[in-house]
Amino acid sequence: MKKLYYITILICSMSIFVGYIDCKADSHLESELQKVTLLLDWIENIDHVPLYVAKQQTFRKHGLDVELLWGGDPDAPLKLVAAGKYPFAVSYQHSVTIARTSKEELPVKSIGLLVEHPLNTITFLKKSGIKTPADFKGKKIGYTVAPLDVLLFNTIAANAGLSEDDYDLINVGTNIIAPLVQNQIHAVIGPFRNYEINILKLKGIDADFFPLEKHGIPDYYELVIITNDTYLENHPDNAKKLMLAIQEAIAYTKKSPDMALQMFFKANPDKNKELEELAFRDTVNLFASTQMQSKEKWDAFTKFALKNKLISKDVKAEDLFVNLLDEE
Repeated sequence: MKKLYYITILICSMSIFVGYIDCKADSHLESELQKVTLLLDWIENIDHVPLYVAKQQTFRKHGLDVELLWGGDPDAPLKLVAAGKYPFAVSYQHSVTIARTSKEELPVKSIGLLVEHPLNTITFLKKSGIKTPADFKGKKIGYTVAPLDVLLFNTIAANAGLSEDDYDLINVGTNIIAPLVQNQIHAVIGPFRNYEINILKLKGIDADFFPLEKHGIPDYYELVIITNDTYLENHPDNAKKLMLAIQEAIAYTKKSPDMALQMFFKANPDKNKELEELAFRDTVNLFASTQMQSKEKWDAFTKFALKNKLISKDVKAEDLFVNLLDEE
């Protein structure tokens, strides 16, 4: 019995010692973490689930202590990263394209992907009788973002054989849903397929939408991760570590969606769970399937934007994006 007692004490002591060593190792690793900020494109939402998975599981694994921060203005993240105020942000393919071709070129580029297909839609109520884009003739159409939404809608309408005199475009600002529900407009471009459609569903309102990429708009990356040229040149390892961590987090989100969603709710307990669960269901398959960005996809949108005068000059794909994980 005494022998067993001493063995037990020895094992416990070794466990405490090993635990102490592990604790010291964790403390050492903590001091080695590179602290960086990743600005969000909008308030915390389901589009960001993999980032919250990475916050809990993979950023630290790759040596990063990442702060997720929302600045309160959708235009701010890209401008702040371009100015070198922050190293990384979530942004949009079209925003990067416009930034690199603006009069005062903003030196940002995409280093990876979060959502790889458009979320933007043209949404309408089923009772409107709209079945195809040709049915927009004689209708009032709301839009939120000029000139982008106007350009996108006009392109889709033209592909359906309509002229710009065949419909009325009305700026509804950020109040997307109310004018539609109140019958002030017949359709609106700007609602995201994962959110506004589900908001209407929860209100008991039957709605439908046209995906932009199915009606004449080039398929584009909805959400990308950006940095600026100088930071990428000076800190390539941090950028690569960030994308490795996000890549792993996206894979986990797709493999274990329920667990990933719970991590998001843990970090954001005040969210409307009913809405977020519906939105997540409609988003999870749109998270990036690869971190290999397509030159053809970037070129296609650039040509479209130049042809339709969204941008005033051409731009090389290598100025818009870089694949940091192409050797992985």
